[in-house]
Amino acid sequence: MDTLATYLIYAVPCLLLLVWHVRRRRRLERVSVKAQEATGSAEPASLHPIIDPARCIGCGACVKACPEQVHHTVLGIVGGRAALVSPGDCIGHGACKTVCPVEAITLVFGSERRGVDIPILTPTFESTVPGIFIAGELGGMGLIRNALEQGRQAVEAIAARRSGDERLDLLVVGAGPAGFAAALTAKSKGMRCVTVEQESLGGAVFQYPRGKLVMTAPATVPLIGTINFRQTSKEALLRFWQEAEKKTGVQINYKERVEDVTRTGDGFTVKTSRATYQTRSVLLAIGRRGTPRKLGVPGEELSKVVYRLIDPEQYSGKHVLVVGGGDSALEAAASIAESGSDAVVLSYRGEEFDRAKARNRERIKAAASAGRLQVLMKSSVRQIATESVAIERDGGTLKVRNDAVIVSAGGVLPSDFLRRVGITVETKYGVA
Repeated sequence: MDTLATYLIYAVPCLLLLVWHVRRRRRLERVSVKAQEATGSAEPASLHPIIDPARCIGCGACVKACPEQVHHTVLGIVGGRAALVSPGDCIGHGACKTVCPVEAITLVFGSERRGVDIPILTPTFESTVPGIFIAGELGGMGLIRNALEQGRQAVEAIAARRSGDERLDLLVVGAGPAGFAAALTAKSKGMRCVTVEQESLGGAVFQYPRGKLVMTAPATVPLIGTINFRQTSKEALLRFWQEAEKKTGVQINYKERVEDVTRTGDGFTVKTSRATYQTRSVLLAIGRRGTPRKLGVPGEELSKVVYRLIDPEQYSGKHVLVVGGGDSALEAAASIAESGSDAVVLSYRGEEFDRAKARNRERIKAAASAGRLQVLMKSSVRQIATESVAIERDGGTLKVRNDAVIVSAGGVLPSDFLRRVGITVETKYGVA
């Protein structure tokens, strides 16, 4: 009897634990399948995981490790195996690969349908041109934390090569997250460094719409310490960086644009809109959005055409056309519609918003259902006039009343510049 009691004492809790685990697992699978169905054919916009079902044991470690999982169902369990169920919400943390106990996860760029142009880099972020380094979004990493870390790591590698001549040790191009972290790292190491930025501190973050939520994760930056933001607004993050700029005394030359980079001996001559620099190394932290992709249609030169949204309220009461199918386009259209305007048109050449995050697609759906937004899929802008826009759709041309056009068709990789400098770029279709 004592033996039976002992068995029951241990067996009952184990049975209860097993039942709880099975129910929890089934609930996770239901949530995962629902998220997968909701995303349809959505594709990831940046670095993302590919999971080998033959290796995956379905332990769920990757699901727990994903920092975005608190807010989005990015990874899930489907059919007993891990799966990327919401590709549009994946922003390339890479934590899933790190924790996988059976090495079933590979981090890749692009997909079979859509390639991504990526400069070829070494583990220290050096390009195919010795002495020229690339960090941040230009290298394919869109995550703020990754950009900060890459800027720091690249400069640490450059610092080991310093020479004793009068040249600069480093010229940093761009003051976004990667460039700012690079400038701070160079200052902390006493390097002879110049940082130039053609616009303002923050890079792509500065160009986000007013009030946009920026997601990041902890990163360590010299002279500042740990930047421990998880969720914050664009304005709060920029204020933090501006205060850090003042506190550390790091120097950044604003409104200075790089015009040419040429090899000079074992270094480079960098010509900008203001000066000419001799430097041993160059770090390109210019992002991929600096040059917006244009439509190439008559009337695009009109002053009412812009390529980023700053304040949705400035379009109140106006007839606005937003062009594009990515997150920036959907955010712009939804923000303007939500601000009170009921004359917003969103035009996209594709059949569905397969590269946008689920929350942005839901905002568009809600605005359209409320009658505040008209969505024109499989459409293309053909001409922009002073008071109207001609849009081709279903074999015909639709003339829409218009006061303002916002083109959010992404940025153009500065391929000509990279090619002129000698940097090799390759197009990746779902490969590492």
